Amino acid sequence: MKNVLFDKTYIGKMKLKNRVFMSPMGTTGEADGAYNIDAINYFMERAKGGAGLIITGANVVSTKYEPRPCTELSDFHHVERLNMLIDRCHHYGAKVCVQLSPGLGRQQFTDPFTPPYSAGSVGSFWFPDLICKPFTKEDIQYLVGKVGYSASLAVMAGADAVELHAYGGYLLDQFQSKQWNNRTDEYGGSLENRMRFTLECIEAIKKNIPDTVPLLVKFTPDQRVEGFRDLSEGIEMAKILEKAGVDALHVDTGCYEEWYQAITTVYSKPGHKLDVQKAIKDVVSVPVLGDGKLFDPKLAEKVVNDGILDYVGLGHEMLADPHWVNKVKKNQLEDITPCVGCNECLLSGFSGKHYYCAVNPTCYAEKEYALPADTGLKRKVLIIGGGPAGMEAAITAKRRGFEVDLWEKADKLGGTLWPAGGPDFKADVLKLITYLETQCHKLGVNISLNKAATKDNIKGLDYDRIILATGANPAMPPIEGIEKTVLATDYLTHQVTTGDNVVIIGAGLAGSEAACDLAGQGKNTVLIEMLPDILALANHCLNNDQHLRNMIKDRGVNVVTGAKVTKITDDSITYEKDGEVHTVSYDTVLNAAGFKPNNQLEDLLEEEYDDKVVVIGDAVAPRKILTAIHEGYHAIRVME
Repeated sequence: MKNVLFDKTYIGKMKLKNRVFMSPMGTTGEADGAYNIDAINYFMERAKGGAGLIITGANVVSTKYEPRPCTELSDFHHVERLNMLIDRCHHYGAKVCVQLSPGLGRQQFTDPFTPPYSAGSVGSFWFPDLICKPFTKEDIQYLVGKVGYSASLAVMAGADAVELHAYGGYLLDQFQSKQWNNRTDEYGGSLENRMRFTLECIEAIKKNIPDTVPLLVKFTPDQRVEGFRDLSEGIEMAKILEKAGVDALHVDTGCYEEWYQAITTVYSKPGHKLDVQKAIKDVVSVPVLGDGKLFDPKLAEKVVNDGILDYVGLGHEMLADPHWVNKVKKNQLEDITPCVGCNECLLSGFSGKHYYCAVNPTCYAEKEYALPADTGLKRKVLIIGGGPAGMEAAITAKRRGFEVDLWEKADKLGGTLWPAGGPDFKADVLKLITYLETQCHKLGVNISLNKAATKDNIKGLDYDRIILATGANPAMPPIEGIEKTVLATDYLTHQVTTGDNVVIIGAGLAGSEAACDLAGQGKNTVLIEMLPDILALANHCLNNDQHLRNMIKDRGVNVVTGAKVTKITDDSITYEKDGEVHTVSYDTVLNAAGFKPNNQLEDLLEEEYDDKVVVIGDAVAPRKILTAIHEGYHAIRVME
């Protein structure tokens, strides 16, 4: 039976080879705002991987009122690099839609001293006490003109379509939203007035593009925050946009106040935007595009078959595996690298770096980090440890044509990915284990389970490279009675059960996620953290942080911060907080106080094999999936 994802269709007069598009995501550029060669190669790889349509991240049309966040399309000299990007995607049959933005408004990250511009005199997002400066009507008309001009530049560069960036709490959405638009002129008040800026941008774009180039609008019909826009108003917006003559609607949800409603996290449910997307599809006649954790090929196909979406978008999954489309078409589903929802991509971008992907070390470095061409180099590699770092190193070594032995002391591969994927709301992490293990077997890695490296069996080995990827072990803090606790990792890997009253020591990721998992079962859960706040050392992206904190609140976890556990008895735990001593009864205490590297063999290996030894992943220091995967890959990539 034919898969509808691979239907040939039209948006306006633009013919598409399939129904899968790359969702718009920010990219870094040159100092002048033009696309750099890394971005061009990055988009080209997704076109090569089979995407029917690529929607670029936002290209701002002016920097008069705010600094550019990503790339810019405001000047004739920006056309050259954009044209290179489009042409190279065209070589693989993909169409390119250029997204245009008049700005971020109150969302821009400036400083605590410079008020950003916005629709009204409201607090900026990052600095709520900083009141925004409302745009004058002359400012608005300037930006409308720039949107039209940028649309002409996109066409000059060869764009197949243009999308207006009018969603997610950004500038146009601030004008559209009553909570941010407190104007009293013709751009404020009624919904029609609040949409006036958007409609004027649509009119300006249509005047500057031929009728062969369709116009899409990405908007947010339901912001999913109490007191903000709900779906009833969003449906009216959709009708107004269709009447304005747009060729398709790209439907999103959320805003920065609940960012995870817009940008999916590991805690999000598959298809979590579909209810809103279906509601819009039911009231318009133009095609509807949407994303939102739709990377399960069967789910993606179903939403099209069911008439919920006309086009399925993949965002972070396209970072994880640029070739998702081609692999689905060839039924090579076991070879799809799964996105794990960690949002390291987003965190890196908002930290001033380019966009990394935890599970794809070549993301945004497709040419620079490609494995060396086969030169007939023969090498023999031993990898000690079968967690994510060790498996990635093994896979990479086999892809280079090396002989690979992998020793794992446990009876299965996966390492700390097993507890990381233990809660039912983090099953995406377990998919990564399956993927890595499958690739190890398909490539012919020589795997020895139940084989621990010891000071005796690591001597006299004949290898060109030894990779120590032994991971980390749970830390045991110096608390009286700590031996009475159960390791959170043992609970998360379903090796132990708990009673109905559970106390967890440590509110990092492991402790917080275990607390959510237990509370979701109806258990009375107390989370005790020594630092002033939970997740203080998690170093993860804002939307993941928001999502997990809201889960903790919604599931009724009792959180105690700034508290030092002093004693654990058979049935109670004592802690000090603000100079007072508290005692809590319990059935089970989980130790989630962190991890320490398992690197005891490092000195012995280096003494025996010197510079042939490379230590990677949590064996260096307990860190993240990203560091494990990337260090495993690069340890082999740079071998000579």
